[in-house]
Amino acid sequence: MSSDTTLDDDDTFKILIATDIHLGYLEKDAIRGNDSFTTLEEILKCAKTNQVDFILLGGDLFHENKPSRRCLHSCITMLRRYCMGDKPINFNILSDQTVNFNTTQFPWVNYQDENLNISIPVFSIHGNHDDPTGAEGLCALDLISASGLVNHFGHSHSVEKIEISPILMQKGITKLALFGLGSIPDERLYRMFVNNQVTMLRPKEDQDEWFNLFTIHQNRSKHGPTNYIPEQFLDDFIDLVVWGHEHECLIAPTRNEQQLFYVTQPGSSVATSLSPGEAIKKHVGLLRVKGRKMNMQKIPLKTVRQFFIQDVVLADYQDIFTPETPQVTKKMEDLCYAKVTEMLEQAERERLGCPLTPEKPLIRLRVDYSGGFEPFNTSRFSQKFVDRVANLKDVIHFLRHREQREDNKDEVNVDYGKLLKTTAVEGLRVEDLVKQYFEATEQNVQLSLLTEHGMGKAIQEFVDKDEKDAIEELITYQLEKTQLHLQARGVTTEQDIDLEIQRFRDSKKNTTEEENEIKEAINRAKAHRLERGDEPVDIGDLAMESDEDMAPLAAPTRGRGRGARGRGSRGRGRGATASEPKPAGRSRSQKSSTATQSRSIMQGEGVSFQAPSQRSTRPGANNSYAEEMTIDDSDEDIPAMKTTRPPPRPASSSSSFTKFSSQSQSQSTKGVAFDDSDDDEDNPFKGPSRSRR
Repeated sequence: MSSDTTLDDDDTFKILIATDIHLGYLEKDAIRGNDSFTTLEEILKCAKTNQVDFILLGGDLFHENKPSRRCLHSCITMLRRYCMGDKPINFNILSDQTVNFNTTQFPWVNYQDENLNISIPVFSIHGNHDDPTGAEGLCALDLISASGLVNHFGHSHSVEKIEISPILMQKGITKLALFGLGSIPDERLYRMFVNNQVTMLRPKEDQDEWFNLFTIHQNRSKHGPTNYIPEQFLDDFIDLVVWGHEHECLIAPTRNEQQLFYVTQPGSSVATSLSPGEAIKKHVGLLRVKGRKMNMQKIPLKTVRQFFIQDVVLADYQDIFTPETPQVTKKMEDLCYAKVTEMLEQAERERLGCPLTPEKPLIRLRVDYSGGFEPFNTSRFSQKFVDRVANLKDVIHFLRHREQREDNKDEVNVDYGKLLKTTAVEGLRVEDLVKQYFEATEQNVQLSLLTEHGMGKAIQEFVDKDEKDAIEELITYQLEKTQLHLQARGVTTEQDIDLEIQRFRDSKKNTTEEENEIKEAINRAKAHRLERGDEPVDIGDLAMESDEDMAPLAAPTRGRGRGARGRGSRGRGRGATASEPKPAGRSRSQKSSTATQSRSIMQGEGVSFQAPSQRSTRPGANNSYAEEMTIDDSDEDIPAMKTTRPPPRPASSSSSFTKFSSQSQSQSTKGVAFDDSDDDEDNPFKGPSRSRR
């Protein structure tokens, strides 16, 4: 098979994958204001050049929940310029579009709208920055969707139970099931997964023929007991997970050995925090799917501003200076100046031959001044690099590591300042700080009545929402519950009371009962505040900016740039979907081939639902079938190839779905083979057991 037909035949989906574009980030900054807009235009140009079938966005298209008029105008302008045209769409949608696109009054894919001329459809879920809010549950993405430029999917209206219904697509013989789940508070979604309240629907017929692609926007790395989504929570029938929200670019798919699917993390297209994860070169992915095989090609982004970061530990330079050295501050500045100059020279070398890269790079030098050193004036130091760096105000960042904890033998006279030294706390919540504190303390100052989680929640309410009675009410409520428990158990001796209190406390850890007690105590505190007539002060609502806008105080291992604002009550109700979709068709003759298969796969009398107790096994459980995948690690662009496309093959018009609970277990396995040979590099779908056609 020739390379042209291999890469661009009538059975191959070509999908451009990107996440976390953060359009409008620092748009008022004189230097960096246009960065996000320039990179979005590059992504759309890349999609048009490679003649992709559609673009898949993994959330956070916008940086702000309420984008500015300039931001919305620029987004609409670019989508109209690059995604509208006469190029025919060569795949069909078979599923019930009233279910897939349930946030709009036009519940059908935009390229089937007779009033629009779409050449590249864009499918997107929402992220935590541009998530739905208000009584109507609308977000900025819904505005773009109503204008017909983006297909917003993956919006769950229920906060109690989630059913993820896929968009079923077919191109030639290739069947693609596109699942999506927009951003939900991690703690809530974690609890829903644990309680088997997340269900993924699958077509009941021909399950082994569908390539299952899932897009999610949640914490992937663990930031707390329940403040992330473990990969093993996801169903094992999935073939590839596109993970948004994490900003570190890990676009080469990695295999989850437990669930036996692959995960790709495209990362952000603009650096929204000065952390190491953001310094990794930014890419988007060109995914090709043919049958049950896939190939991921990395495409480097050339318009992204360069970012370099280094760490300096002053204690490692004792041969040059110590805290007692005369003019130690000047010597510290000279060392930092040399390090910053070194990074600027590296940026200049890498920028040669790439005119699209912005001239001024982002520079961050993190200086550990532990050991008695004193920080110098960073503003005065940064003035040495005017017109050379893009982030003049935060080139230098001072931090100190936590010093060793001392033993506390005196239970009464405890020096709490020594138990938890001033340290870097970037990205940490109050709840996390409380947990860290009690992990660092001696046994004699541990909690005996409250749990660390409960105390953390109460302090968080006090700090974030000024609930002055939250801690007192939690203690009072827990005291009442413990007293009733001891009375019911008939415990009388002091030793037995201590043991029973400890047992009672441990039995409630990480349970629904603990959550309910915390909510009850917080509700009591709110009631007392209302009785006094105090006005609530919700600091979480006042500070809507994300943590990436703050100067990092720690040495995080990854750059995420996740939003810090609250994503609490959204006022959503269980929306009713229309019973009949709008007949989808195109008035233009060149696109009429896609309108022939508008019958819904979820409609009709033949639709049935089944909820098995266990997930069905993957087709690759035996050695006779091997799902294949290749990864193109090169940063070279593969030129787009034009081919003639015959009309799509007719697709099946009726099917049914099977429900799969996200927590059901399976002993199935998947065989996945990589074709890493140097031969036939142009054929990403060549498998070890398949001969060329």
